[in-house]
Amino acid sequence: MIKQAKFITSVASQSKLPDFRSPEIAIAGKSNVGKSSFINMMVGQKKLARASSEPGRTRLLNFFEINGGEFYFVDLPGYGYAKVNKAEKAKWGGLIESYLRQSANLINVFVLIDIRREPNEDDRMLLQYLYAYSIPFTVIATKADKLSKLQQGKFKQAIASALGVGSGDIILTSAQTGEGKEDVFRRIDQLLQTATSSYVQTAESSDDESEE
Repeated sequence: MIKQAKFITSVASQSKLPDFRSPEIAIAGKSNVGKSSFINMMVGQKKLARASSEPGRTRLLNFFEINGGEFYFVDLPGYGYAKVNKAEKAKWGGLIESYLRQSANLINVFVLIDIRREPNEDDRMLLQYLYAYSIPFTVIATKADKLSKLQQGKFKQAIASALGVGSGDIILTSAQTGEGKEDVFRRIDQLLQTATSSYVQTAESSDDESEE
């Protein structure tokens, strides 16, 4: 359950990545997939994460503190917008890659996919990158309200096949109706429990080493 959420900072350079020493869940996806709407749905606020009026304009990593620092959402720049030039794409890609590889607090990447759109090369490349560097992720299908229940099952299976994941591992969501919100909360609870255990084990190991 998210009781409190606030925006903390935006980062444009890998040299300025903060370390809040709390678990971080990154939100990734193509431009216009609904990342801002997803974050606002999860935190129960309409305007915490602001969607750009023009797709592909978000160029920063945006950090949101949840429940007084229990964990953080990190909104990554959207990818795949055709009108962005190659130099800009490379810059954003470098920032995203630096964060994904350097953050010691990253526990999962929520990869958002528009349920109506078959994953493209950019989506597949992101998942290949996450697999290559053993970065845990969760696939979340957005805009489920745009389809009937029958269509949801069909498109969900298509996404699973395109990305090489189990259809049962994909969470369907809708920022308009709140569908899937509780499923995402359960996923977050699982991730935080695992992260807490990991932090405790790390702390105990450090204490043991200091006593030797």
